Amino acid sequence: MHLTLSAAANRPSAASEPQGGIAGWAAGLVETFGGPGAGAAIALENVFPPLPSEVVLPLTGFAAAQGVLNIASALFWTTLGSVGGAVVLYGVGAVFGRERMHAWWAKLPLVKASDLVRTEAWFARHGTKAVLLGRMVPVFRSLISVPAGVERMPLPVFVALTTVGSLVWNTVLVMAGYLLGDQWDVVGAYVGVVSKVVLGLAVVALAVYVTMRIRGRRREKP
Repeated sequence: MHLTLSAAANRPSAASEPQGGIAGWAAGLVETFGGPGAGAAIALENVFPPLPSEVVLPLTGFAAAQGVLNIASALFWTTLGSVGGAVVLYGVGAVFGRERMHAWWAKLPLVKASDLVRTEAWFARHGTKAVLLGRMVPVFRSLISVPAGVERMPLPVFVALTTVGSLVWNTVLVMAGYLLGDQWDVVGAYVGVVSKVVLGLAVVALAVYVTMRIRGRRREKP
C-alpha cells in the first residue's frame, strides 16, 4: 500500500514506500486514520512483540515527512498506543498474580523457589528503573510490563514511567524515519541487529544459568 495520500499526493513516489506485509498494513492504518492509526499499530506491537516497532515508528515518521500527519500527532498517538498496550500486559501480570506465579515456578525444572524470591526482591528495589529503561530496550520493552503487573507496581507510577520511556523510544525512531525520508527502512535494519544481540545475550545468560543449576544438582547428589 502506497503512502501517497493528502499532501503527499503531488510528491514523487518514494523508493522505499511499503508494498505489503507488516509495513504495508501499518501504512494502511496511518493513511486511513492518521495519528490514531499509528497509535493502534503501536498498541498492538506492545501486546504482540513480533510486530516490530522498528518498522511501525520510522514508517510513521516517514508519513509525517510526506504530510500525512504532523510530528506532534505522530508522537502523541504512538506514545498513547505504547502506554495502552503496556497497560494491557500489566493487567495480564496482575491477573496472573504472585500466588499463581509461585505455583507455576514450583513446577519448572532446574529452578528454586528462592530464585523467584530473589527476583521479586530485586524488582522491589529496582522495578522503577527496570520499567523506565526497559521501555527503551528491544525485546524487553513489552515484556517488562508483565512482572510490573505481577508485583502490583502502583498503576500511576507504572503509567508515568512507561510514558516517559516510550516517549524517548518513539521520538528517536519516529524522528529517524522523518529525517531519513524514503530511506526510513534503514532504521529497522539497525534496530534489528540490536534486538538480535539482546536476545542472544538473554539466551547465553539462560544457558549459563541452566548449566550452573545442573552442576549444582549433581554436587548435591550423594
